[in-house]
Amino acid sequence: MKKLAKLSIFNTLSKKMVWGFILIIFLGSLLLSLPIATSHQQGTALIDILFTAASATCITGLTVVNTATHWSLFGQVVILGMAEIGALGYMTFAVLLFNIIRRHRSMGLSTQLMVKESLNLENLSDTKSVMKYVIGLSAVFQLGGVGLLAVDFIPRFGWKRGLYVSVYHSVMSFCNAGFDVFGDSLMRFRNDSYVLLVTIVLIVGGGLGFLVWRDLLLYHERKRLSLNSKLTLTTTGTLFVLGFVILLVTEGNLSGLLGDHMSWVNRTINTLFLSVTPRTAGIVTLPTNSLHSGSIFLIMILMFVGGTPGSTAGGIKTTTFGVLMLQSIAQLRGREDVEFSHRRFSQANISRALLLVFLASIVITLATLVLTQTEKIPQGYGLEYIVFEVLSAFGTVGLSLGLTPHLTVIGKVIIMILMFVGRVGIFTSLYALSKRQPKVSRLRYPEENILIG
Repeated sequence: MKKLAKLSIFNTLSKKMVWGFILIIFLGSLLLSLPIATSHQQGTALIDILFTAASATCITGLTVVNTATHWSLFGQVVILGMAEIGALGYMTFAVLLFNIIRRHRSMGLSTQLMVKESLNLENLSDTKSVMKYVIGLSAVFQLGGVGLLAVDFIPRFGWKRGLYVSVYHSVMSFCNAGFDVFGDSLMRFRNDSYVLLVTIVLIVGGGLGFLVWRDLLLYHERKRLSLNSKLTLTTTGTLFVLGFVILLVTEGNLSGLLGDHMSWVNRTINTLFLSVTPRTAGIVTLPTNSLHSGSIFLIMILMFVGGTPGSTAGGIKTTTFGVLMLQSIAQLRGREDVEFSHRRFSQANISRALLLVFLASIVITLATLVLTQTEKIPQGYGLEYIVFEVLSAFGTVGLSLGLTPHLTVIGKVIIMILMFVGRVGIFTSLYALSKRQPKVSRLRYPEENILIG
């Protein structure tokens, strides 16, 4: 193992992160390729197995086969396990196993660095404390979700089936993965406001981020929130309210889709659910392709932004979006510094946010360009049919206008790459491809301005 760790493909933290996720996908694919993994011993194409494993590990939920009917109980549990590991980070499970087996020894420096990279932590000193919150909060949310959902599902499906779907749906909702064992996501529960509200809480809980939750839980002791948590909560709240209000307008509170047979309260909760699920959850109560163009465009924006760093969500992240919005406002006001909550963002923060959005735009553009050449756009649709799928994969969302089941082999490979980059991160992926980690140059040339705009 020591010789393996010294290989060039493992010589940086980024490469270890990337290869760790690839290993999980590979192992998951092996398990899903077993005859026991499919219902009625059906055969599954290798590309479809890889796609499912990548989608589960990258907590996306895009599927080329129906999870409820194609996979057996064993296959569904394998998908569940990959989603759990992918959501919390494989290093979380590695450290948990490490603590169980070797209680008398503390984590080594290399292990702490890997955890820091996996959870997007800023300081190495936060590693141990955040790990406790990651494991603890995950258990509380998911077990709590199981209990709350069981109240509805057990009377509906019986003890055995009810408990199983409660566990499955709780885990997938908290992990922001769009897999389901009903066959139609939550469409059959659009009249069940209780299930939808519990699901919303689980989605928000997983997408808010463990660092933010730690700050909120420790607020009674510290009497303050970190700048990261303040910006996250402000941006998340703003996007949540704006998304909900805009969907109320564009969809008429779903009156056209759900009609008068559903109460105003239930339609409002369904609209609320629709504003939450694009934050990388991928669970739906009505077909996405039945929405108006304005709603689809809004969902594409929300998928691109995604959730919070260090959470189970994807996208460019709320903090990136928040920093760039504040930077734009400061520039328009003629201010040199970008300020928020009596603090000033560093230029390094702003530059990194700009670079992230630029690289994400390049990745999305290239993927869209390739898919326009390999995939067929049905009559009645335009470019949004492909762009929606690309953003869904990059944001690890799992929503679809119907393209995924009909992807060509090249299309499936492109979507898999997008899901992987969206989960691991653009910077981590690029650093893993480079021969060495970026270094700061000591050579600086004279400064000169150019015309902009």
